[in-house]
Amino acid sequence: MGGDQIDEAVAHTAAVLRAAADRDWGAKAGGVDWSCLKTSEHIAGVLAAYACQLTGRATDGWVPFDTFLDEGTGPEGAIHAIEAAAGLLSAVVRTTPRGVRAYHSYPSGGADASGFAAMGVTELLLHTYDIAHALGVDAEPPVSLAEAVLSHLFPHVPPTPAGGTPWTTLLWATGRGDLPDRARVTQWRWHNPYALPAGELSLRELTPAAAADLAEGGTGGLTWLGGAPFGGTRAASGATFNKYVAGVHRPGWGVYALVRTADEVAVGGMGFHGPPDDEGCVEVGYDLVEPARGNGYATVALRALSAWALTHPEVTSLLALTTPENVASQKVATGAGYVRLPDRTPHRAYGLHRKAPSRVITTSSARSTGPAEGVTKSPSWN
Repeated sequence: MGGDQIDEAVAHTAAVLRAAADRDWGAKAGGVDWSCLKTSEHIAGVLAAYACQLTGRATDGWVPFDTFLDEGTGPEGAIHAIEAAAGLLSAVVRTTPRGVRAYHSYPSGGADASGFAAMGVTELLLHTYDIAHALGVDAEPPVSLAEAVLSHLFPHVPPTPAGGTPWTTLLWATGRGDLPDRARVTQWRWHNPYALPAGELSLRELTPAAAADLAEGGTGGLTWLGGAPFGGTRAASGATFNKYVAGVHRPGWGVYALVRTADEVAVGGMGFHGPPDDEGCVEVGYDLVEPARGNGYATVALRALSAWALTHPEVTSLLALTTPENVASQKVATGAGYVRLPDRTPHRAYGLHRKAPSRVITTSSARSTGPAEGVTKSPSWN
């Protein structure tokens, strides 16, 4: 998500709202407790606030200011304010260096420029709908915008059902509409991808769209050391996207890119084969591009990812599998605090436990889809 999507979204908003500029904007907007005019003020204000979070590099909270329409402003003035604020956010998103993050409360206290772009587009689409719904005009946006918002901020939402559209799914996911055979949503949150610090690296959670791009031979929007990721990252990304399409993906429990923060270059991939199983065990996998090996990146990253996993009460243990000859991957696991477990033929098994290390992961305590490859062999995250 970026400036182009913000520009497309605000053009849609302006066209929809100008079609209703002659109607009663004092009427209550749909789905919120504000009038249509107050809702338009909110749109402009939140877009400006997002821009200032990024320009101010705010990391601990919101920049302490607010935005209001001048007294006596009417619909056309409100639309102009939205256009101006969206232009500001679009320009800021385009010029914010990769890797810069600023405060936003959910889910992990921050977002990068693409995250703020996605949130800005969401504010535009949904609140335009709230106003248009009250004023009796159509507000369905371009399909590509609804799809992009769902992929970036709503990866936990089941895929669009037969007969539906990405827009009807987004309305359902935000409590604004109904879908067949699904209960109406009464509480919701979006999900900005996690960024987990790990020494010289940052573990950047991949969105379903980025995962799909990697699986298809792209870069996932990243600059890769050596020009491309190792094969295991592509395979794992494909598995993550397939789970998203199937409606079983859980945010946080997919693939992360290992990004060197000094130059914003990706050096590998790491992540989970899926969420914790019924016994609380989660399986990890990892790889590095060849030019990045020998620097300790995988070990540091695995420690950080494992520590993050163990902050979740449902996780009791982590499992890594390697082929017997993959000594480098085994060293990564033990260097990150994992201990040797009974083999899971034909793989060697390593585990990390929340409780005393005497607890053993048995061959039935975790499902596996392949070894945790890391450094010397062809990855098999599948």
